[in-house]
Amino acid sequence: MRRDRRAPNELRPFSVEQGIQPQAYSSLLIKTGNTHVICAVSLEEKVPPFLEDASMGWITAEYSILPGATSSRYRREIGARSGRSMEIQRLIGRSLRMMVDLGDLEGYTLRVDCDVLNADGGTRTASITGGALAVKAAIARMAAESRLPALPGIQPLAAVSAGLVEGRVLLDLDYSEDSQADADGNFVMAGDRWVELQVTAETAPLSDAQFDTIKSFAAQGISELRSLWGRV
Repeated sequence: MRRDRRAPNELRPFSVEQGIQPQAYSSLLIKTGNTHVICAVSLEEKVPPFLEDASMGWITAEYSILPGATSSRYRREIGARSGRSMEIQRLIGRSLRMMVDLGDLEGYTLRVDCDVLNADGGTRTASITGGALAVKAAIARMAAESRLPALPGIQPLAAVSAGLVEGRVLLDLDYSEDSQADADGNFVMAGDRWVELQVTAETAPLSDAQFDTIKSFAAQGISELRSLWGRV
């Protein structure tokens, strides 16, 4: 039995609260267990210089952990981002760009800020799931305000962690599980297709059977997280 009495293939309780930052173009607070992340979208009526001659828009992301989010104070990143933060925000941005045809956002940039209020494992996957929901809300608002000619097709995007702990495959690792994992991974899907699979063995190489089970658990968890799309 896991510390919180979950089954191996069971997600932590998850929820979203919209409008957490009223001055953002769209925003929400996503909670997955004790991991809480604010995801806020800023709308810019321009695109990055490398897209100025292209008929498309852009989605990008920034990620940070607030100082009080961890058991000991997390040092605020001022100026240059740490390598970890850069890796995570690139992952978030890559993932979010898979949920919509960027040609449908021509002339606009959606900048998604993911700020971790409380960290208990899975902050990057919660940021992706929450960020996708915030982008969905932002695009719906753009269409309602006639910034877009029509509401574009949007792929339901979500992410979750899964790994191997003490020989058992577990879904949605909390910090205590992640810190002692034999292998851990982050999985992202748009619709029924994979966007990203990141799995790292920490103590010994994984077998095909172990990897397949980890991936199966992740696909199941992402399917359950898609229920959030009906709430935003």
